Amino acid sequence: MNIVCLDMEGVLVPEIWIAFAEESGIPELRRTTRDEPDYDKLMRWRLGILKEHGLGLREIQQTIARIDPLPGAKDFLDALRRETQAVILSDTFEEFAKPLMEKLNWPTILCNSLEVAESGEITGFRMRCPQSKLTTVRALQSMGYETIAAGDSHNDLAMIRASKAGFLFRSTGAIKAENPDLPAYERFDDLLSAIRAAL
Repeated sequence: MNIVCLDMEGVLVPEIWIAFAEESGIPELRRTTRDEPDYDKLMRWRLGILKEHGLGLREIQQTIARIDPLPGAKDFLDALRRETQAVILSDTFEEFAKPLMEKLNWPTILCNSLEVAESGEITGFRMRCPQSKLTTVRALQSMGYETIAAGDSHNDLAMIRASKAGFLFRSTGAIKAENPDLPAYERFDDLLSAIRAAL
C-alpha cells in the first residue's frame, strides 16, 4: 500500500509569505524554508516582524484569499488521487491552509496551528509534533504504508529521504546542487510520471 506525501507551498500553491511580503511591502518576509532550514527560528523571526508592523492574521488571510494554486496543481492532484492515496504534509497553519484546500478540492492536509489573540495578533504557533514531516512519514510507514514524497525545501528533505521514492519539485538551484542524487522536476506531468513509476 502506497501513500504519496506532498509539501504544499512552492509545490502546489505559491509561497504564502512571499505573497504577503509583496502585498505588505516588507521584503524581509520573503524568507522561507528554502532559505532558512530552522523552521522554529524562521517563524519566531516572522512573528517579530509582524508585531513590529502591527500586522496580524486578518491581513495575512486577506492575501491568502487572493492566492490561487500553481497552474496545473489541481489537475495533478486530482489525477494522483484517482490512482493512490495522497496527503499534504505542510509546516503551514490551519488558519492559512483552509481557503487553499478548497481551491484544490479538499485534499487531506496535516499541518500546524497558530495562537491568535482577540486583537488578531499572532502571538505564537503550535507544531503538531517535532520534525512533523519526517515523524508523519515514519508513522505512516509503521501502519504498513510505503511512502513516496515530494517537496521543494530544506524541511522536506528528511521525509523525501525516508521514503521509498522521493523527489525535489520546483526547488532551488542550491538545494538541487546539495542533493544531486535526488531526482528533480519542474513540471507536474514529469512529477506524476515519476510517482506512477514508483507506485
